[in-house]
Amino acid sequence: MRENKVQRRGLMLVLSSPSGAGKTTISRAILRDDGNLVISISVTTRAPRPGEVPGKDYHFIAETEFKRMVAAKELLEHAKVFDNYYGTPKVYVESQLAAGKDVLFDIDWQGTKRLKDSARGDLVSVFILPPSIIELERRLRGRAQDSEDVMRKRMARASDEMSHWPEYEYIVINRDVDESIAQVKSILTTERLRRERQVGLADFVNGLRSES
Repeated sequence: MRENKVQRRGLMLVLSSPSGAGKTTISRAILRDDGNLVISISVTTRAPRPGEVPGKDYHFIAETEFKRMVAAKELLEHAKVFDNYYGTPKVYVESQLAAGKDVLFDIDWQGTKRLKDSARGDLVSVFILPPSIIELERRLRGRAQDSEDVMRKRMARASDEMSHWPEYEYIVINRDVDESIAQVKSILTTERLRRERQVGLADFVNGLRSES
């Protein structure tokens, strides 16, 4: 009996949300539990926050280097947020997808929109909403990382960000973080099983039919 192997091209799993809605916590949990999922580490021109590790949380670069990468088309997407630039390096992502790995993106709606233009059928988008504005502000203040001025900007920006929820395929309301993690895992499992992602499936089925 000849074995027909079904392989799979990786997918891009995008998680977006207003700052403080929980996407970073959810991202860390699914990365910890899923060996076939890797994170896309963005480049940014902003300074590291307390506790952030260069090369793990972000690649922190100068604005001149960022603009060089844009000009050389080395970024899949890029955007300006709060006077700083963010972008996704292309080479790493494409190599992981080709190897069958899924790549997680923690990016905003602007980055997601740009990815859609180049990602073909590879993109799976999830928007995470807070249960309430009061809870969102409580979570942001609990970080104790931002000045009052930055806090006001984040809260003002949250309303605009949430207006883009219809642009996403899946919506998760993060009332309970463990439940939200389970929901995102279910989305990932479902998308991995899509017929069009399974390369060699036709040969596999033909092989099964020839054995009957």
